[in-house]
Amino acid sequence: MRKPAATAVSLTWGVAVGGTFGCLLPYLLNYWHFHRPLPYWTVAQVAGGLLIGAGLVPLAGSFAEFIRANGTPVPAAAPPRLVVSGYYRYVRNPIYAGFLVVLLGQALLFGSLGLLEYAVIAWCVGAAGVHWYEEPTLARRFGAEYASYRRAVRAWIPRLRPWSPASADSQVRAAAH
Repeated sequence: MRKPAATAVSLTWGVAVGGTFGCLLPYLLNYWHFHRPLPYWTVAQVAGGLLIGAGLVPLAGSFAEFIRANGTPVPAAAPPRLVVSGYYRYVRNPIYAGFLVVLLGQALLFGSLGLLEYAVIAWCVGAAGVHWYEEPTLARRFGAEYASYRRAVRAWIPRLRPWSPASADSQVRAAAH
């Protein structure tokens, strides 16, 4: 897929899916109302705003990595190669992780227990999708390359140091000798 088309599809997908599940649904569920459940909640609200911004960073960066790989995050328009650059060097699911951080930030910003519960449900749904659809699909499509990546990079908890496929290859060669 050409980069302009990949960019358009990725932006449309991100706004549609992210906007629906990150904004519209919480709004319709009546979670987007400011509460101050405890004294000095302003500090938690500031932290929530910072978390929202921090969660958007890996989301945007991951979408950019898909575009650089001539694809999109949309399963029907996936890149022809396994994306293991950018935030994918730290965690296998940076889009889901970033989205979860955004939802947790919203829970703090609005002081909403309902948004916290929504974030837990969203993570469970995302984790189920990853486990039952994405991981088997990637394993079939990319075989040993994905297996190596999966062994080296955790699904949900980021690594402290970035992983690189080159270091994995050299470790395999060293172990063989």
